[in-house]
Amino acid sequence: MSLHTPMVQPTEHQGFITGYLDALALVERLHRLLLDVIKDEFERVGMLEINAVQALLLFNVGDNEVTAGELKTRGYYQGSNVSYNLKKLVEMGFMHHQRCEIDRRSVRVRLTVKGREIRDVVSNLFARHAEGLQNKGVLGMDGIDHITTALRRVERYWTDQIRYIY
Repeated sequence: MSLHTPMVQPTEHQGFITGYLDALALVERLHRLLLDVIKDEFERVGMLEINAVQALLLFNVGDNEVTAGELKTRGYYQGSNVSYNLKKLVEMGFMHHQRCEIDRRSVRVRLTVKGREIRDVVSNLFARHAEGLQNKGVLGMDGIDHITTALRRVERYWTDQIRYIY
């Protein structure tokens, strides 16, 4: 250290910023890992025609009938381009689509039998993981509640920031 460089003590604020950035990086890594876990599951069961983003999208649509806009605003859409993924899912027979009677610009989508099979694979994968997390003591009900509460608070804060900008 040079004599001209002042010694800066880490402050609580600096520590919080570091922790926040670590948490953001972790959320990004977890999302990528989630997609890898889904991809690996589909490779394991020999279903190679669908990618992880599309499988997660089918899981999140579930038994609902939704528009492309709803997929994005509800947070169902993960990955590249929702329109592209919907088009591919319809072409591959995983989703039905039809124009909305009221607003002809809007397209409503829902899962086909084939799409529900994909949804079930992802659902079973998540159920196995939930059971494994509990049985191995990785995470219990209190832990998952704390994580979910904290993430919802961040989500609300970010949403408020976006609304504040506009």
